[in-house]
Amino acid sequence: MEVNYVLEAYGLKKKYKGFELNIPELKIPKGYATALIGENGAGKTTLLNILAGIQLQYQGEIRYYGKYTDKDREEIPEVKERMGYTAPGSYYVSQWRLGQIAELNELLFSNFHRERFERWCKELAVGAEGWDPKKKVSDLSDGNRMKLMIAGVLARDTAILLMDEPASPLDPVMRDKLCEIIREYLAEDEGQRSVFFSTHNIADMENVTDYAIIMESGKIVEQGFVEDLKEKYLLVKGDESELGKVQKELFNCTTNKYGFEGICLAEKLDRLAGCDISVERPSLTQISVAVMKHFSHVAA
Repeated sequence: MEVNYVLEAYGLKKKYKGFELNIPELKIPKGYATALIGENGAGKTTLLNILAGIQLQYQGEIRYYGKYTDKDREEIPEVKERMGYTAPGSYYVSQWRLGQIAELNELLFSNFHRERFERWCKELAVGAEGWDPKKKVSDLSDGNRMKLMIAGVLARDTAILLMDEPASPLDPVMRDKLCEIIREYLAEDEGQRSVFFSTHNIADMENVTDYAIIMESGKIVEQGFVEDLKEKYLLVKGDESELGKVQKELFNCTTNKYGFEGICLAEKLDRLAGCDISVERPSLTQISVAVMKHFSHVAA
């Protein structure tokens, strides 16, 4: 399968006290929803802030849409015009009103559509009224602030959405709605749009994830299309009496009164020949947890 990339980075490094982001190569496939998965502190926000042009102090090179560099990002308006960014926390000043936010976006982005913004605020129920130009950001819950940011990027004509933990402050209904929004966004321009979102809990976003990148301690430790990862890794189950024979080949082995289960590399399955086990197709959540635990600095 031929894959084009909406965003590429090479030799990306950023150092903080006690932490270093070190990514020799990053490629985000065009036309898909890519999940950046990792524990808290893995470096997901740092990476997204660099890609979005919020953090400017770093080493390395970035290419956007196959032709622009990170230098172009700061000099050619089109690069950021085509990029939407959302993040939890205080992105908008707390005393700003929704009407002021609309006016600000109109000034910053030539591709911002106020009517579309108001429509999305109503559809996502940003606050009790959905759309109230006099309502302050400080009056909104964390979940509604995230919905406000989502409405802002959906009101623009963009080619990629960079979303830092978009599901974290949302309730279950809105998380399901977010997955629906992402799918609709990708479908609108015949494979020309892409989404790159971070999460430390993939379960709520698994059904919208096409490609996964797993980070641990500032490094990429696994990546690939979800269907390929589900062929690379297998879920192995068996009676506890078989555990001693297979445990060394398993990632993240857990036991209960019914037996054990763990993730195994498909290429190592022949080493378990003769064992009384069953093999199943794992979920992306099971793969991600197993890989993260394998590379984690957290004590097992």
